[in-house]
Amino acid sequence: MNLARLLQLASPTLPVGAYSYSGGLEAAIEAGLVKDAASAERWIGDVLELSLGRMEVPILFRMMKNPDSIKTSNETFLASRESAELRAETVQMGFSLTKLCQDLGMGEVPLEEPAFPAAYAFAACQWKIEPGAALQAYLWAWLENQVMAAVKAVPLGQTDGQRILLSLGDLLPSLARKAMELEDRDLGNFALGLAMLSSRHETQYSRLFRS
Repeated sequence: MNLARLLQLASPTLPVGAYSYSGGLEAAIEAGLVKDAASAERWIGDVLELSLGRMEVPILFRMMKNPDSIKTSNETFLASRESAELRAETVQMGFSLTKLCQDLGMGEVPLEEPAFPAAYAFAACQWKIEPGAALQAYLWAWLENQVMAAVKAVPLGQTDGQRILLSLGDLLPSLARKAMELEDRDLGNFALGLAMLSSRHETQYSRLFRS
């Protein structure tokens, strides 16, 4: 496995616009549910486990393990997005990564409307990145972006952000392993608070982020 390619795929400099989204976190801050380092860690950790770990990352693994299933898996993932903003977020990021893959000579993602996990799976396969490592990198990139959003919007100090990364980062290997073992019948995106707050964010008056 090429470690440099793995780091490139997980880098915050990847031009997919992740920095412009909070994934519903900003709405949780507006609602007063996230107001300090402890509540930010709790919110981010819950979404990490209950949404990404049980739906998004298992689907990503299926796309890497069986590239022929990418169309069905992509449709399933898009259908699992609870709000217009969350769907628009993954489609925009998927479009940007798809274009980057083309520009870098990696080929074309075989989908009309690729979600971000589908484009990521395609890139990981083209660069021959081991699936377990690719899943942890995907989780890390999401986690880092959430912490960066919390540092800006709560706001938190940089040290608080690093403490959250240190704490939640320890969960990533087990989350990746569980995602690879999860059966289809156990897939689920049970995060009702995230769904409701994301919908509220669509009409939130003052905001820094697009979701």
